[in-house]
Amino acid sequence: MADKIHPDVRLGHVHLKVSDLDRALKFYRDVLGFELTQRYGDQGAFLSAGGYHHHIGLNTWESEGGSHPPPGSTGLYHLAIVYPTRAELADALRRVLRAGIRLDGASDHGVSEAIYLRDPDNNGVELYWDRPREQWPREANGDLAMFTEPLDLEQLLRQAK
Repeated sequence: MADKIHPDVRLGHVHLKVSDLDRALKFYRDVLGFELTQRYGDQGAFLSAGGYHHHIGLNTWESEGGSHPPPGSTGLYHLAIVYPTRAELADALRRVLRAGIRLDGASDHGVSEAIYLRDPDNNGVELYWDRPREQWPREANGDLAMFTEPLDLEQLLRQAK
């Protein structure tokens, strides 16, 4: 058995191949609200939350005008964007619905609440917030007891700022 990874290790940014940079920017910047930190003409862009150098990279270097991956192929299932509070997740949901973007689903997982959708290049996107650890459901032995139940979107929207 391999040694466990250090508990402070975290995943960094995601860099996506997109077919149309401006279309992708309209989604990640204009709908979700990420800030554009740097742009490389019509070939690449970096976006962030809170002034970080970048959380999301977008490029057309190998994909300009490209098609979506075919069903049944390997690749990215979804990227996940974590919001700090339930109210911030509600605000993100409001933005997405206002933009007319169709949801793939919305679930309460016990440890988190999540909204699932697709970006313009058909990449899966999960928007979620984590409940505080002390509220996570657990088995009698202390193991996580995650589940998947429908998320009440109307109730969530009432939390929007």
